[in-house]
Amino acid sequence: MSNREKKMNLSSIRVEYDLHELNEDMLEKDPMVQAQKWMKEAIEAGIQEPTAFTLSTVNALGRPSSRVMLVKDITDEGFCFFTNYESNKGIDIAGNPYVSINFFWIELQRQLRVQGVAEKISEAESDEYFNSRPLGSRIGAIVSKQSREIPDRKSLDAAYESMMKDTAHHEHIKRPSYWGGYLVKPYYMEFWQGRPNRLHDRLVYEKQPQGWVIKRLSP
Repeated sequence: MSNREKKMNLSSIRVEYDLHELNEDMLEKDPMVQAQKWMKEAIEAGIQEPTAFTLSTVNALGRPSSRVMLVKDITDEGFCFFTNYESNKGIDIAGNPYVSINFFWIELQRQLRVQGVAEKISEAESDEYFNSRPLGSRIGAIVSKQSREIPDRKSLDAAYESMMKDTAHHEHIKRPSYWGGYLVKPYYMEFWQGRPNRLHDRLVYEKQPQGWVIKRLSP
């Protein structure tokens, strides 16, 4: 058997996209309203983790980095998520607030691409969300020194169990200063709908001084 025959034949994997179409007259004038509409449809379709998105940042060396996050709010201004400010992504954003995010709802054959600027939300807003989280999640945010090297899994579990015992009789735990939310304010949003023969619909909103301008891109 040749080396080529031993490899996975990925080129033969092909899915035809034919569930929906996306035309200009179907779009909301405000891209954030359109994003909220698509999120609602993803939730109603029963998609697993409909709020999951890929966040891409750039570090001080100019090297990109991506990871999957969960959006916690879609407002009129942008997309909100929470994380450790001292994590790699937090350090990247502190040095370069320009980020991109990407939602992919394969069951609907859709993706939403966003380019924007990330900024911290208020401490009061971060407190409100932190206090709404389950006790275990709050403790996890405190004991995890996100992106930092640790000796082993056992030490992480031990720190969690120790704090869980200490707080077993009172659930009010103060949000650590190194943990909170970001709001990504977009200046570019692309709504992508899969279509047959790879002739996908790509409709873009670009923020101009006069407001949002809608364009269609070739697939």
